[in-house]
Amino acid sequence: MTTGFYFDERCLWHTTGEHALILPVGGYVQPPAGGGHAESPESKRRFKNLLDVSGMTAHLSVSTADPVTREDMMRIHPSSYLDQFKKMSDAGGGNAGIYSPFGSGSFEIAALSAGLAKAAVNDVVAGKYRNAYALSRPPGHHCLPEQSMGFCLLANIPIAIEAVRVTQGIGKVAILDWDVHHGNGTQAVYYERGDTLTISMHQEGCFPPAQGGSDEIGVGDGVGTNLNIPLLAGGGHRAYLDAIEILVLPALRAFKPDIILIASGLDANAFDPLGRMQANSATFREMARSVMSLADDICEGRVVAVHEGGYAEVVVPFCGLAIIEELSGHRSDVVDPFEEFTMAQQPANDFDCFQRERLLKLLREHPIFV
Repeated sequence: MTTGFYFDERCLWHTTGEHALILPVGGYVQPPAGGGHAESPESKRRFKNLLDVSGMTAHLSVSTADPVTREDMMRIHPSSYLDQFKKMSDAGGGNAGIYSPFGSGSFEIAALSAGLAKAAVNDVVAGKYRNAYALSRPPGHHCLPEQSMGFCLLANIPIAIEAVRVTQGIGKVAILDWDVHHGNGTQAVYYERGDTLTISMHQEGCFPPAQGGSDEIGVGDGVGTNLNIPLLAGGGHRAYLDAIEILVLPALRAFKPDIILIASGLDANAFDPLGRMQANSATFREMARSVMSLADDICEGRVVAVHEGGYAEVVVPFCGLAIIEELSGHRSDVVDPFEEFTMAQQPANDFDCFQRERLLKLLREHPIFV
């Protein structure tokens, strides 16, 4: 087995309570009919189910993991935040930040979610697997050290990185976030550090609003190691592949990390209710293939993907399957029924050309390439 897959049914039991997409029910917001909060378990459960029924699970080493410890969490989050989160979780739930409601027991489930990420990073660094995917839930890339945000309750990827840095002494780490929303929490953790390259390619101005601009390049030791790639709403397959080719791969090659982590949000798909992009499973397949090819050259193929967003429950499984097929080197018989339709909806060539010029301008301006 060359690919580890980390999953625990308990992560799918995390609840946000009764909400209508992202806002709480009440006032003029009626209770949802047949649906609830966008961050439901269904897209993740269906992803795992598709792996099972397609036969892909047989090509993976599937396991759960221990929750992260309080010591692990405190390398990123202060005691004040953890104590508040735990108290509210024990009392039945609440909201410890912005757009991040949770129910009873979510503290322990969030620790398990981060634990899946930690185990994936640890086992790849240790050489047990060449690469891995952690189906973490709740997600983590919006969580700030002192505040939850955007459905994210713990900073899963930073917690995992710093835990393994202590136990295995890994040096430089690169994080590529292809979630449709800006990875502001991960950026905040590493904004002043030069040992971690953070790259976020996201829909411009989507979430958090007014954040994630290309001028946010880091400060102090971190100058030049934070790269934001805002993509115009409506951008699709070509925009994402151009961003990978023009900016992501050169940045990774220049940085030469010991391992590449992917914040694997799948909400750039064309059907997602919380994004306005036109990517599809072929987009994610080709992005994964490009990153893996580069990883073979610069870090012995060490790649770990940690699940983030993705809310179109029927479409997300096909995007996830495409990534898993690339990681494992095995193809299933599954044909994505949405791919042909979404490819026919792609932006016109002049849109793609305009987007490409913006990417080339960012290439000229970003200090990591100077």
